[in-house]
Amino acid sequence: MLKLVENEVVKMLSKKKLILISVILLILVSLFCYGENSSYKNTIQRYTKASGQAQGYNWKSLVNQQILDLQDTLNRPYINDNRKNSINIQIEQLEYYLEHNINPITPNTGKFTIEFMQQAVYLFLPLLIVILAADVVSGEFSSKTIKVLLTRAVPRWKILLSKYIAVLILSCIVILEAVIMCILVSSFIFHSWGWNEPVATGFRVIADKLDSSGVVKVYQWQYAILIYSLGWFSSVNIATLAFMISTLVRSTATSIGIMLASLIGGEFLQLFLSDWPLVKYFFAINLDLPKYLTASYEPIAGMSLSFSVGVLCIWSLIALVISFIVFTKQDVLV
Repeated sequence: MLKLVENEVVKMLSKKKLILISVILLILVSLFCYGENSSYKNTIQRYTKASGQAQGYNWKSLVNQQILDLQDTLNRPYINDNRKNSINIQIEQLEYYLEHNINPITPNTGKFTIEFMQQAVYLFLPLLIVILAADVVSGEFSSKTIKVLLTRAVPRWKILLSKYIAVLILSCIVILEAVIMCILVSSFIFHSWGWNEPVATGFRVIADKLDSSGVVKVYQWQYAILIYSLGWFSSVNIATLAFMISTLVRSTATSIGIMLASLIGGEFLQLFLSDWPLVKYFFAINLDLPKYLTASYEPIAGMSLSFSVGVLCIWSLIALVISFIVFTKQDVLV
């Protein structure tokens, strides 16, 4: 089995997809870091313009300015109720940070590394995993190498299992690359680590109000481990589903297209059919696990961290069962 897994990993690396993914990651991390730095500078400019104080301010002054900006946004016309609830929750969080002396605004390596995964876990990271995993089986049919693969004196389930393990290994490498690139790029731009700064987690939204009774303080490095663990879990589920689609269809393009349509379709379902009870059971709706730690406004009632984890586990289990049944039973002659 180890030899089979090694062969599959080498085969996937030979396609140079990991190099492409690494380049995309580096570009996006750099752009996101540049945008974070620019946003912080704009916050400083707005504060100095509003207060006339060009120096001597601290992060608390900037947070107060953010609160004022959010309150101004609330007074604008045509703001829907969902947006108003989300803004009110942001204001309450900022007020909590001020009261408990937690700096949420000054950028550093720890904050950026965490925020990148929080933003990437829903769509960007799954797209990279799909690029990596969508042709792991269908590519054998596209390249007409499936006959050679199955002539080995190895059971089909072992062949498929080795491919799945290889996909998981490469998915873990992508997560590790994201961490390393975020640390390197943000350290170069911000010149501040911030790993030992406190961060508050455990916020909940109850009846459109922020509940901070269960909030705990942890260090940035501890919170980063938690966020990236959730991101890894989401990535494993995406890799498993992409693996299933790759087993069911014999075209790499079709496999990628189905996964992309599912991911993008999940966003549309959340926007336009959030009142439909069955929507919350769709896997794409449950990928953004870190939102439960940040009290992001939940448009679909009944969803929680344990619910989303359970739904993703069921999807992955079903996907694995279907993959192995289809691959071991179907006629794969080409």
